[in-house]
Amino acid sequence: MGFSLLMKKASLAGAFFVSAIWLSGAQAFCPAPSGLPSVAVQRVVDGDTLRLADGRSVRMIGLNTPELGKQGRTDEPFAVAARKRLEALVAASDGRVSLLPGKEGKDHYGRTLAHIYGTDGTNLEAQMLAEGLGFQVAVAPNVDLVECQQAAERSARQAGLGVWRQSPVLKAEQINTSGFAVLNGRVSKVQRNRGGVWIELQDSVVLRIAPNLLGRFDASALDGLKGKQIEARGWVLDRSRRGGLKDGQARWMLPLTDPVMLQIMH
Repeated sequence: MGFSLLMKKASLAGAFFVSAIWLSGAQAFCPAPSGLPSVAVQRVVDGDTLRLADGRSVRMIGLNTPELGKQGRTDEPFAVAARKRLEALVAASDGRVSLLPGKEGKDHYGRTLAHIYGTDGTNLEAQMLAEGLGFQVAVAPNVDLVECQQAAERSARQAGLGVWRQSPVLKAEQINTSGFAVLNGRVSKVQRNRGGVWIELQDSVVLRIAPNLLGRFDASALDGLKGKQIEARGWVLDRSRRGGLKDGQARWMLPLTDPVMLQIMH
């Protein structure tokens, strides 16, 4: 699927997806491949992380749930609800899940990266997304299920469930902290250099596509972004903490990890 197609604002999927959630869980979105062995879960760490009985820590691919409070910080909205819901889904699966490992098998924390399925074949990331208990994310090369996960999130967004009950989307100029964000803004400039492609949003935030990821994007679509209103998501970094900013540089940078993390608004 090309970048320009992925970037088009998804058309309303109608009531089918909403009813499908209640009829068959999220099987309508990301059905399980056959023959996956099941493993015992020791505990649910948070809404997107499990600890298995064999000691492995597993980060679910394609799902980012709100953060539980640490070091005195308060829980983000729906963080506790997401953890409790994942606990309930694991319990309903008799405390056992099946793993489909990602092309990239570990993250930089050493956690196993995998898609997680219940014993009934339900994809647990898609179930969480369909209930509005997290955000869809895509980090290459682990992007095999982006389309069905997008559909799951879209159904929750249209129905105003969970994190979509009140829009979590920030204007680019409202970004004032690092961490995961969904933001929108108008593209003021698109620049290419050895560091990749840089998409500036009204001097507030710059989106960066690293050189090694550029092959996933449609070059002409990127060049045509100037003046367009876009929505982007990912992990915002504070560049002022990395050795100071040069004149005219936006303080906040959001690295784009896949075309699905960027949508043109129509």
